[in-house]
Amino acid sequence: MQRSDIGPMKKTLGILALLFVVCAFTAIYNPKFLSAYNVLNTLRWTSLFGIVGIGVSLVIITGGIDLSIGSVIGLVGSTLAVLLTQKHWGVPAALCAVLALSAAIGLFHGLLITRLGLQPFVVTLCGLLLYRGIARYVTDDQSLGFGSDYEGLRVLAIGKVAVPLSGGFQFPVPFFITGAIAILAGLFLHQTIYGRYLLALGRNELAAKYSGIDTAKMKLLAYLACSLLAGIAGILFALDLNSIQPSGLGEFYELYAIAAAVLGGCSLRGGEGSILGVLIGTALLRVLYNAINILNIPTHLEFAIIGAVILSGVVADEAVKRFSARRRAVRAAAQA
Repeated sequence: MQRSDIGPMKKTLGILALLFVVCAFTAIYNPKFLSAYNVLNTLRWTSLFGIVGIGVSLVIITGGIDLSIGSVIGLVGSTLAVLLTQKHWGVPAALCAVLALSAAIGLFHGLLITRLGLQPFVVTLCGLLLYRGIARYVTDDQSLGFGSDYEGLRVLAIGKVAVPLSGGFQFPVPFFITGAIAILAGLFLHQTIYGRYLLALGRNELAAKYSGIDTAKMKLLAYLACSLLAGIAGILFALDLNSIQPSGLGEFYELYAIAAAVLGGCSLRGGEGSILGVLIGTALLRVLYNAINILNIPTHLEFAIIGAVILSGVVADEAVKRFSARRRAVRAAAQA
């Protein structure tokens, strides 16, 4: 095992242990936490947010950030509802259209960042405002629903599948969709040369460029993949809720995604992270949210908890970086 792999693995094991502790604590205080209904809902929402977390982790690994994810989800969900219920498009055409829209947004972000040299924070912050406004415009700021005509399509979000040896427990369909995306993303990041390029770009962009890596194309790919995955999540969120509020769908979801990535071992400095860690971080956030409801903790503390989690992750990451730097300095001095 390479030395660079040890840090992320330790973080993943640490967050996994924390997840088990939170689950055990919540289950002890309220056994309903382990009910089939609650576990199914937690799995479904973890899967939906996991797709968004995987997307933003690819951007964070490059040393960038994407604050527009929630608004992209809102725009995609709203546009899908308009195309199906008002424009009466066919399902395949509508799905292809909104996925193309999300990919175009990612391409737009990537070009602004790589060609014009704009800061990712500024570009995606403007996108957060722009896409939310467009979503409210295309729907005339009215709530929309899919009705009973698209129950077959809604299976993608609310369907359940029985798995052999599961004791009759049915897994939500998004669980398998997220699993497939996670496997593909994990293979790309950890088993392909392009994944190593992304990690190298995040560690030292100048060194990566001098090594012959096309850093602009890799950034473009990261932002495109992030927005495309946000589009897929937007479709599933819209189908799950079945009631689209353009001003609210996807609001603050970027916080969940960034928090999940940071908790899962992605360094905000870039160059470090794993897909498995992101999924575990997402699960921890959803379990915390579920625990807030089950243990009758005031729900308005939700965002305070998320903020504290993100801050804790950043502080821990900085502490680990400094500790590792000191250890390397001590070893170098001892060998000199």
